[in-house]
Amino acid sequence: MKIALVSPYDFAYPGGVVSHISCLEKQLTRLGHEVKIIAPASKAVYTFGERFIRVGTPRPIPVSGSIARITLSLRLESQIEEIFAREKFDICHLHEPLVPTLCTTVLRLKPVPMVGTFHASGGRPWYTMFSPVVKNHLDRWFRKLDRRIAVSPVAMQYINTYFPAEYTIIPNGIDLSHFVTRAQALPQFMDGKINILFVGRMEKRKGFDYLWKAFRLVKQEVPNSRLIAVGPGVRLRRKYERRIARCGLEDVIFTGYVDYDDLPRYYHTADIVCFPNIGWESFGVVLLEAMSVGKPIVASAIDGFRSVLSDGVEGITVPPRNVEKLAGAILELIRDEGLRHRMGQAGRLKVQQYDWALLARRILDVYRDVLEKYSPPKTEVVVTSPST
Repeated sequence: MKIALVSPYDFAYPGGVVSHISCLEKQLTRLGHEVKIIAPASKAVYTFGERFIRVGTPRPIPVSGSIARITLSLRLESQIEEIFAREKFDICHLHEPLVPTLCTTVLRLKPVPMVGTFHASGGRPWYTMFSPVVKNHLDRWFRKLDRRIAVSPVAMQYINTYFPAEYTIIPNGIDLSHFVTRAQALPQFMDGKINILFVGRMEKRKGFDYLWKAFRLVKQEVPNSRLIAVGPGVRLRRKYERRIARCGLEDVIFTGYVDYDDLPRYYHTADIVCFPNIGWESFGVVLLEAMSVGKPIVASAIDGFRSVLSDGVEGITVPPRNVEKLAGAILELIRDEGLRHRMGQAGRLKVQQYDWALLARRILDVYRDVLEKYSPPKTEVVVTSPST
């Protein structure tokens, strides 16, 4: 099968949708299919070689407490037509099909059968900010999708509010073979201190502002502790660094962006992993990453996380934006090594169902169902014996 995976987002910048597509491409290729990724990119993407087709130049657009790096060009039609005519894909899988302008242009043209996966939840959709004419166009294009997938019940409820339809839930996954390795912990942090790890972009909705304040309370009770923050973002990081310096808080380490190949080492280094997000998460891939290496988790009790994490089993959930309860949950795990171990082991068991090796096959089943609809009907051939 020849498959096109289309992303509206900058493929040179880390993010949940980009990671999802990268892992899916890897698994589909392993299964013997020919896969190409079509996406905008702010710089060359060498990892995929000829399997990556660059379309458009992304621009940063503020959306729901984050930054969406998308291409807004209105001159993509001829380029898309040329790509699909040349590549002769069997099927196209759009991720966030209603995000302009790459996905919406492909969907409008619909050169081959189309599957769409919806990832987002929370915030106000971009199309509600314009006239009903825009929504009417999107309604018409939306109906061109042959199948619709949502990554979680939360994502399904969100999109279904604006575009009611039938959706299949296939969750985000994790490449267990990448994280369940013999990766060594980082020696510079293996000095006997309790390592608390945060993984995420430096954006307000990721909640790091609440975590460093909670760590200040933790540090008063457990001086032999450290907070390690992994993830890109410059503006807010500088703001946090200034505030942390002013209050004299020590042992807060900012690593900046960490390459995917090095990420398992940080998880192996951690004693506790924290995700204090304040909302707008449809899923929790980072939770799966922590579970895969057997680490206990403290996370905000938001819908997208609760669909993955069971409070008191693989970790502890706390109300978002509550510094005191966040600190209390971290302290509970620091003081109870046995609890940390039990939660870590429960996470290892839970994460098995999210292995991309399994989820890719479920997505392939969707492709086959769609293509079967387009296959010409089988005609029964009746063979008669010659008359004598």
